[in-house]
Amino acid sequence: MNDAHLHMVVNHFPIVGTIVAIGILIAGLLNKNQSIINTAYVLFIIGAVFGILSMNTGEGAEELVEDMPGIGWKIIHEHEELAEKMALLLDVLGILSLVGFYFQYKNNLKQKLVSYLLLVLSIASLFVIQKVGTSGGEIRHTEIRNDSNATYNLKTDNKHDE
Repeated sequence: MNDAHLHMVVNHFPIVGTIVAIGILIAGLLNKNQSIINTAYVLFIIGAVFGILSMNTGEGAEELVEDMPGIGWKIIHEHEELAEKMALLLDVLGILSLVGFYFQYKNNLKQKLVSYLLLVLSIASLFVIQKVGTSGGEIRHTEIRNDSNATYNLKTDNKHDE
């Protein structure tokens, strides 16, 4: 298994996990159920860990694909820059989740504030998360690029011309 494969294995959880964690956090807050909120905290922490793994495997993946036809430095660099921002956001969400656990353990009234702050920050981070996922997909999936027709000379199916 090479770095590109490892990157593909670990890079989906920070995106999907964060989206799922937001839904679970909302459910926990609406139901006023600390166990459900704790589940969201765990998912945010795991998302941060997988974000670190994604960053650590991304450089090796870049080395393997940067010289492939139709990829190039620009698209990888854009993805890398966005991924660095997302990793920072994931780290903040993970740390806030740890703070939430701590406040719950100490029975601190600020625990509810942390949960709502976490919700607001995680929803706000969805914009960056979406951009990272799309830019990563565009590296190898040329069909989702906005400039796919300009970048590639696509052959058309001429079966109907006969």
